Amino acid sequence: MNECGKVVKVGIADLKTVAAPDLISTTGLGSCVGVILYDSSKKLAGLAHILLPDSYLARQTEVNAHKYADTAIPELIDRLIEAGARKHFLQAKLAGGAQMFQMASESEIMRIGPRNVQAVRSKLQEYRIPIIAADTGGNSGRTIEFNPATRELKIRTVNKMITII
Repeated sequence: MNECGKVVKVGIADLKTVAAPDLISTTGLGSCVGVILYDSSKKLAGLAHILLPDSYLARQTEVNAHKYADTAIPELIDRLIEAGARKHFLQAKLAGGAQMFQMASESEIMRIGPRNVQAVRSKLQEYRIPIIAADTGGNSGRTIEFNPATRELKIRTVNKMITII
């Protein structure tokens, strides 16, 4: 165990919560968006690795709610409140939403990264959760790690330096 506690890993189309001193991380954020919600005074945080903007795109009857911005964010809020967070004190940090492939067509359906970012921003606005910092867009993948004790989001971007927001 490191001095910060354990690192809880969140998979693709998954979400989890942690309390300090534990950290929370996810890898493989290309067009996906990593949404960190946290209550800084309670030192609680949650992370959703969002794959697609809207659950109405699902073709199957059993929908993974963690996969979509419109369903993952409300569930993440509920889990944080169950863990002791206060809804009106939640804040957000975002990373990901890259346009991973350049297409000859400018079809909106292929712009998954930007659509994911917009869906996340809209849902957070609906819940009146302020976005404190974001590192979105571009065309490179990211790995992120959040520390609820310091509120620092460490971002490793492919072929770039590590940044902290």
